[in-house]
Amino acid sequence: MDYTKLITIEPGKRSGRPCIRGMRITVYDVLEYLAGGMTVDEILADFSELTSEDIRACLAFAADREKKLFASVV
Repeated sequence: MDYTKLITIEPGKRSGRPCIRGMRITVYDVLEYLAGGMTVDEILADFSELTSEDIRACLAFAADREKKLFASVV
C-alpha cells in the first residue's frame, strides 16, 4: 500500500510525529489503540473522520519503518 498520500509529517503539528491526512491523529495513536486490543471497527466508531484505509496506511507505515530499521542494522 502506498501510504505517502495519507501519512503526513508537519514539524509544527504533534511535534512532527507522522499524522493521518494532516489531522492531529498520529500513526502512533492508531497503533496504540490496535495494540491495546481495539478493533478497527471500534477505532472507526470512536473517530468518525478516519477510514479503514487510514488504518491500513498506519500499518503499512509501521511495517516500512520496521523494514528500514532492520536494514540499517544488518
